[in-house]
Amino acid sequence: MRKPTLEGELVRLRPVAARDADGLWEIVTDPESRRVTGQTAFLSRAEIDSWCETISDRDGRIDLAVTAGGSDEYLGVIVLSEIDEPRGSAVIRLSMRPGSRGRGYGGEAIGLVLGLAFEGLGLHRVGCDVLSINSRALGVYKSVGFTVEGRLRDAYRDGDGYCDAIVMGLLEDEFRSLST
Repeated sequence: MRKPTLEGELVRLRPVAARDADGLWEIVTDPESRRVTGQTAFLSRAEIDSWCETISDRDGRIDLAVTAGGSDEYLGVIVLSEIDEPRGSAVIRLSMRPGSRGRGYGGEAIGLVLGLAFEGLGLHRVGCDVLSINSRALGVYKSVGFTVEGRLRDAYRDGDGYCDAIVMGLLEDEFRSLST
């Protein structure tokens, strides 16, 4: 599958490349990012470098770097994974660098990838899990049309305790009604 480049008013999404390793390293080593995404595995810098170099070649997923303002600077990553064309479904995930959060980049990036999913790939459903402690992500996904479908109790670690995963989804017809 050819990996697309998508353009919006605020962001440009392009395939993740080796040059994005520094930015991704910042995300995966940021304590707040790790907490609100439920990240428990520790990846080495060499693993991050390798992932950035090879991820765009993998099938069944689309990993795009979020850039903005006419710059090619890596601000974050948005992923459409578990793409199952026969079932018409996929999973979406967004991670932004600490200095790039709260500026509207994420919401626009999600909207662009949803357009690709529903209009470009012909999918029927896109889902995601958001940690209950991640109010920013919950708000962004709701603002672009996702519906809360359920809750997985104590599904992720949160320090010495646990937190719930909020299961969210958006259907093709819901996306189209929001786009008109």
